[in-house]
Amino acid sequence: MRFLIIIKASAESEAGQPPDAGLIDAMADFHTTLARRGVLLDAAGLAPSREGWRLHYSDREPVVERGPFTAPGELMAGYTLIQARNHDEALEWARRFPNPRGAGRPTHIELRPLRCLTDTPA
Repeated sequence: MRFLIIIKASAESEAGQPPDAGLIDAMADFHTTLARRGVLLDAAGLAPSREGWRLHYSDREPVVERGPFTAPGELMAGYTLIQARNHDEALEWARRFPNPRGAGRPTHIELRPLRCLTDTPA
C-alpha cells in the first residue's frame, strides 16, 4: 500500500525560510533510512504558495488564482511517499518523522493512503 505523509506549511515555510541545519540533517537521515528499508518512493519540499496557483472549477472555465494563499496550516510544504505493508506500518514510519518545525514546536503532519481509480473506499 502506498501512503502520503503530508507536511503542513508554516509561516516560516511560506516565507521561504529553510529549516535549520540540524532539522535538515534529521530529515535526510530519516529519508535515508526509509530508502535503505525499501519504503521510500518519493519525497520533496514545495515552494511557498506565492509561487503557485489554484484553479477554481464551476460550470465555466477554471478560474486561476495566483498565490500566496492564506492559512499556512492548511497548505502543504512537502511530502514523503512511502510503500508499507499496511496502515500500522505506515503509521509507525510517520511517527518517526522529525518534527518539521523543529523539536518542541507545535505542528502536525498528515498520513493518508493513496487510492487508484480502481480502488474502492474501505
